[in-house]
Amino acid sequence: EETDRREVVSTVLKNDLQNLRKTMDELRPQDFDMAVECILAARRLYIMGLRSSAPLAMFLYHYLHQIFDEVVLVQNLTGDVFEEIDRIQKGDVLFGISFPRYSARTLECMRFARQHGAQVIGMTDGVMSPLREESDICLCAHTDMSGFVDSLAAPLSLINALIVALSLRKRDSVSKHFAQLESLWEKNRVYVGKENA
Repeated sequence: EETDRREVVSTVLKNDLQNLRKTMDELRPQDFDMAVECILAARRLYIMGLRSSAPLAMFLYHYLHQIFDEVVLVQNLTGDVFEEIDRIQKGDVLFGISFPRYSARTLECMRFARQHGAQVIGMTDGVMSPLREESDICLCAHTDMSGFVDSLAAPLSLINALIVALSLRKRDSVSKHFAQLESLWEKNRVYVGKENA
């Protein structure tokens, strides 16, 4: 049992590496580029991931909110997600994230967004995912795990790549925005500075 416990870390990390490798091998660069262009062209961007995908959606929202003015995180706070996306329209983009077991609500919202003329980007685990047919652009990341916990290493890495690609395209406005934020953070002591550490 002691050996099993010691092997957990190496087993999980190797599993994550395998998911990253498979994601990298299977990702179609044109899909990634299309997703970047689609987000750049969006009037308003809605980001949605429920249940175990919520941390991924929150992470993506946190950074895209620094790059773009109109970003909405759909959180199901009201108990009815449709209220949060009821104004979605042509020119908007919904970025829906869901992995097995797939969220029925996320799928319904993706369908709703397309019916209202918005473009839909899906992030899911593969070609057999129900998100694929509800997406205009679909990005796949492997989440295979031996236990009951999904491996989110590959989806998070893919989200990181998206954020980096978008920030490079918006470099000037991002630099200006972060300069303003730095002074705000310093003034309000948001982060621990070297002098306080």
